[in-house]
Amino acid sequence: MSVTLKPVGEDGNAYILAFQGNRLLVVEEETYRVPLRGEFDKMNLEIVRQHYLGTIDDRPCYSIEVDENSTAPPGSSYVGLRELFGLVDEEIFSLAIHAVQIINWDRMNQYCGQCGAHTDYGKEVRAKICRRCSAVYYPRLSPAVIVAVKKDKELLLLRNKHRKQGFYSVLAGFVEPGENLEECLVREVREEAGIEVKNIKYFGSQSWPFPDALMIAFTAEYAGGN
Repeated sequence: MSVTLKPVGEDGNAYILAFQGNRLLVVEEETYRVPLRGEFDKMNLEIVRQHYLGTIDDRPCYSIEVDENSTAPPGSSYVGLRELFGLVDEEIFSLAIHAVQIINWDRMNQYCGQCGAHTDYGKEVRAKICRRCSAVYYPRLSPAVIVAVKKDKELLLLRNKHRKQGFYSVLAGFVEPGENLEECLVREVREEAGIEVKNIKYFGSQSWPFPDALMIAFTAEYAGGN
């Protein structure tokens, strides 16, 4: 996917990833899909802000934030990304993860956090730049670790006691200033489960847009504690 920044064009076949909050506008057919530019323009939805994202197979892609009070047109609906997992094209879903983070970054950086002045878009890179003090705000990523802790043939799962749903998961947590990934992992397991781990091994990573995490996955083995 290209990362070149350019103005929104008039290509009627461009993919439009339109969000109301964190919910994506999808057309309801046999499967969900995102509207093309020509379809979206006919929906007459109020656009708050928009960004060029790049291309998929030479087809332009845009993220668009629509007014929070707008109603989805007939034959379409706003659906959360969690609910859409596995229900839309995998490449489009990955693009949607990128798109919603760009929209949230733009929304949260309308003003400079240093002096309070308005910010403008960078011309060469994706950034917001303060009109007064020239502070630069790039899209933020929050690193987090997630770990599968094994003991023989058992896998450690926990659930949040404050949530009504009885949902179980492996452990995860955000990296704190001054920590490396392994230190964060050991701390999170100790805090959440009261045990120690060993043989920490990197597994993989995934963008996790709730709201802006980069999830870095590990496996580890039980080393002690109850």
